[in-house]
Amino acid sequence: MPTNGERKMIIPDGSWVKCRSCGQTLYTDRLEDNLQVCWYCNCHLPMNAPARIKSLTDADSFTEMDADLRSVDPLQFVDSKSYGDRLVESEKKTGLKDAIVCGSATLGGHPFMLGVMDFRFMGASMGSVVGEKIARLVEAATAAKAPVVLVTASGGARMQEGILSLMQMPKTCGALSRHSEAGLPYFAVLTNPTYGGVTASFAAVGDVILAEPGAMIGFAGPRVIQETTNSKLPEGFQTAEFLLEKGLVDRVVERKNLKKELELLLEIF
Repeated sequence: MPTNGERKMIIPDGSWVKCRSCGQTLYTDRLEDNLQVCWYCNCHLPMNAPARIKSLTDADSFTEMDADLRSVDPLQFVDSKSYGDRLVESEKKTGLKDAIVCGSATLGGHPFMLGVMDFRFMGASMGSVVGEKIARLVEAATAAKAPVVLVTASGGARMQEGILSLMQMPKTCGALSRHSEAGLPYFAVLTNPTYGGVTASFAAVGDVILAEPGAMIGFAGPRVIQETTNSKLPEGFQTAEFLLEKGLVDRVVERKNLKKELELLLEIF
């Protein structure tokens, strides 16, 4: 307690965060109002699935699908700890059952199906549940003749599920192929980071591919690629801006403009 008669300011834990880009200290309430974007340097900080869904849909229009699907541990996988323990920890930390939230919604009155990955859950790695939920979402969209929007943020396939994880790549792409054959659109929104089997499957096959500024997008990390190819890589070669120049990404859109951009796409298509 202060002894000189002055009041001591008590700041609750979690009231401030530091920007990973410029190092400025940011007030969390204001950061939430600013869609988790630093107002000093415009760095787009991570955004969880519930907040993302709220930012991309009409108020109270989102209805979740397959909310109770949970991963199991068919391989009894153990590294520094068991896969089962990792799943329990991630569920407690995030309040989610797995690394993606899927459902139906409207935007500007236009109905669509939305899936949003959440990096907090085991780095949003793609396991059987992630692949199954995406496949079910796309199949429901095809049946309803509705567009699909998938927002990615992932480190790639979930190694704890082995080949079962890798099989989610053709499963998701197969569902999206049938959706496309029905003449229906799919829009991908790539956020930081999007890597591995997610990039190599459903993230890269959108009719329109949007990305947030500064998002890192690729298959393997720069160090792995450089060591494998023994070649010097271009500066920033996995950023959204670089991939826009090379044609993988169609538009780089700031988070504050993303809702309007998607609404326009839904209206046009």
